[in-house]
Amino acid sequence: MKDEKAVVVFSGGQDSTTCLFWAKQQFKEVVAVTFDYNQRHRLEIDCARQIASELGVEHHILDMSLLNQLAPNALTRDDIAVREGENGELPSTFVPGRNLLFLSFAGVLASQIGAKHIITGVCETDFSGYPDCRDMFIKSLNVTLNLSMDASFVIHTPLMWINKAATWKLADDLEALEFVRTKTLTCYNGVIADGCGECPACKLRQTGLDEYLLSRGEC
Repeated sequence: MKDEKAVVVFSGGQDSTTCLFWAKQQFKEVVAVTFDYNQRHRLEIDCARQIASELGVEHHILDMSLLNQLAPNALTRDDIAVREGENGELPSTFVPGRNLLFLSFAGVLASQIGAKHIITGVCETDFSGYPDCRDMFIKSLNVTLNLSMDASFVIHTPLMWINKAATWKLADDLEALEFVRTKTLTCYNGVIADGCGECPACKLRQTGLDEYLLSRGEC
């Protein structure tokens, strides 16, 4: 893979930034793609743009505003509260079809620029119940993309089977822990770095960091 090109689906958050560092280590050339779906916090796109620039990665921002029109939820509407799912319900932050569309369009971009590899930060261990973060979905979509474009894409999911603590360890192994900690945006309330500390995304991120630092004897 050292001589091949990859596309990273990139939001500027902890997971996708860790995947971006991972991809830079694995592939000769890496391109990042961010999707603008009029998400709740525009700072997410600015954050992604800044990170890509700082890392010297070619960055594409694609207009996906139609998704905002079709999928009202806590990530696309200010008047919908962020809440975790209860009694089998999906969290209010679930955007139906998001990963399906993002990965499909990443595949189209990859076909245009001659990239075989697509990287996404989805995870079935800490996935909040999102059905489009499951390994089964990724494998199915990989086959569908290849059939639809007569291609041989490989979708990589470096975080699929690890929890947040292990994700922090991976960032550390890639010599990017402080970068990820201080420059990424994971918070549902739009606060960079350690975030608001109150939303589900921040709690998951901080719990994982505390667990990892404890394993290193630092907490």
